[in-house]
Amino acid sequence: MKEHKLKYKLLIIFFLTLSTLVSAKGVKTGIEVLQAQNFRILEGKRVGLITNPTGVNSTFQSTIDILHAAPNVELVALFGPEHGVRGDVHAGDKVDNLTDKRTGLPVYSLYGATRKPTPEMLKGIDVLVYDIQDNGCRSFTYISTMGLAMEAAGEQGIEFVVLDRPNPLGGQKIEGNLTESAFTSFVSQFPIPYIYGMTCGELAQMINAQKMIATPCKLSVVKMKGWKRSMTWEKTGLPWIVASPHIPHKHSSYFYPVTGILGELGYLSIGVGYTLPFELVGSPWMNAEEVSTALNNLKLKGIHFRPIHFKPFYATFKGEQCQGVQIHFTDYASARLTEIQFYIMQEVSRLYPDKAIFDMANPSRFGMFDKVCGSDQIRLRFSEKHQVASILDYFRKDEENFRKASRPFYLYR
Repeated sequence: MKEHKLKYKLLIIFFLTLSTLVSAKGVKTGIEVLQAQNFRILEGKRVGLITNPTGVNSTFQSTIDILHAAPNVELVALFGPEHGVRGDVHAGDKVDNLTDKRTGLPVYSLYGATRKPTPEMLKGIDVLVYDIQDNGCRSFTYISTMGLAMEAAGEQGIEFVVLDRPNPLGGQKIEGNLTESAFTSFVSQFPIPYIYGMTCGELAQMINAQKMIATPCKLSVVKMKGWKRSMTWEKTGLPWIVASPHIPHKHSSYFYPVTGILGELGYLSIGVGYTLPFELVGSPWMNAEEVSTALNNLKLKGIHFRPIHFKPFYATFKGEQCQGVQIHFTDYASARLTEIQFYIMQEVSRLYPDKAIFDMANPSRFGMFDKVCGSDQIRLRFSEKHQVASILDYFRKDEENFRKASRPFYLYR
């Protein structure tokens, strides 16, 4: 058994050495920079790792395997966010504590009965390392996991290290109101805009410094090399790993904020359950040509709406023939991503007044809609006339102040 483990470690070390050579060009993520530094900040420490399948280097080597094979690192535990450490849990399903078959390490769930590491989970750990690819939106639960783990580390006097990764939306878009305290939840854990324009390392610094957690921690960020704020994912040269079951492609993150809030109502299909998750909106009672014409007549910047017919394989309107629009970017930089869905809601309500969104959607879904919006004001104001003009001032009110407040924490230009 010992001989087998030695061969396994030697093989991993060989591939990791090769991967360092291969990834010499393009953006280097935090894990690759850490490798190049010979894991100096972790040397001689007992390490707990919060990660999932997106925690890889540019040649697909898992951060789990990288740290497990490093001779000067003692990896002692793994922590699983939503979808699990190995990505084998469906969206929203609870993650169980278990043993990782590949390494034999204990895996503690941070998406089940416990979403914040307990003192028992952290016993014997000197430093928690976070390496997960974010998608740039407040409602994506990985940053909530990061913040709560930072708080737990602070309470236990444990160091916290973020291995930084790109924001796939780039570092320039900021959209949406701040989360209000009454609507704090795991899908809006911190008072930040819906699109916050920061990397996870930058956000961690802001969370810590502005005391968005009860007990700040001793925080270090391993910066990337080569990333700039103007970079969307394609410009990084990095491989895209499925961030969650419905974020399968590198462009999927661009569409998540375009329809994801609307999807919480369960009233219209947003392509989840079809081959274009978050890229379309439709229903059995829509007329594709009518809706696409109405939306294109709005002349929204950077966007075109194409008529589409589709039949979902599962989820909303499973097995029903639907019509609607597929959303295409003509100029990503000029598009206001999050507001697109509100214009869709407006035009659908205008064209089909007997099916106005908040008049017909199940009220039991309003609570989650409000949590994702970070406020009930978006729903309440929109409901009055079903017009985007009713919410724009409120939705945009915090953006410039947040841009100024977040700038001191930028690690990249």
